[in-house]
Amino acid sequence: MDAVPPSYKGSRYPGEVIAHCVWLYHRFPLSFREVEELMLERGVTVSYETVRQWCAKFGQAYANQLRRRRPRPGDKWCMDEVLLKINGKLQYLWRAVDQDGNVLDILVQSKRNTQAAKRFFRRLLKEYEYVPRVIVTDKLRSYGAAHRQVMPSAEHRQSKYLNNRAENSHQPTRQRERAMRRFTSPGHAQRFLSAFSGVSAHFRPRRHLLTARDYRTEMTHRFTIWRTVTGCAPANA
Repeated sequence: MDAVPPSYKGSRYPGEVIAHCVWLYHRFPLSFREVEELMLERGVTVSYETVRQWCAKFGQAYANQLRRRRPRPGDKWCMDEVLLKINGKLQYLWRAVDQDGNVLDILVQSKRNTQAAKRFFRRLLKEYEYVPRVIVTDKLRSYGAAHRQVMPSAEHRQSKYLNNRAENSHQPTRQRERAMRRFTSPGHAQRFLSAFSGVSAHFRPRRHLLTARDYRTEMTHRFTIWRTVTGCAPANA
């Protein structure tokens, strides 16, 4: 891959410390203060505000590079939307995953009408530059209207039972939402979840399909990729 790791020039701490803090925050349901405490136990004194700044600056960059290294997504896309309550107002988190459960994209919008569905479809097509063979959604009518206008060549399957892959992918988001005591704004939700869906998903292989030995091998491989994208891999790696 030709992607260049992020630059840590001007930082007081080495890239290994920064990358580890970002990994802790996005991989586990921790607050910034809890990450601060974990680092203090390891002898690294860093404030929670610094951890917040690192996650804002490097989290999305890490996620983007991890996505570039993923295999091409499958040709079956599952889509679903879930309700978020932000500052007393209802927002909708639109999510698409492929048949292997890999998160393709997320988008926070205030509506769940046809226009919102079309916007999400076009965002996916712009990013991946191909039309899937099949899309699977629930029975929300907005999906059908958007499908006919944006990607009519794809087969559209509508069933609440076929869409478990997308619905299950919301679970880590719900866990983080509870840990963070909800999001402060739609923009905050979009920024965090965009980075979170890239970093967290990288460390969540389909463990139920792997033996213990295969799981350890797969995780070792994924940590090697992580060290590469964060610029923390040994020079001879």
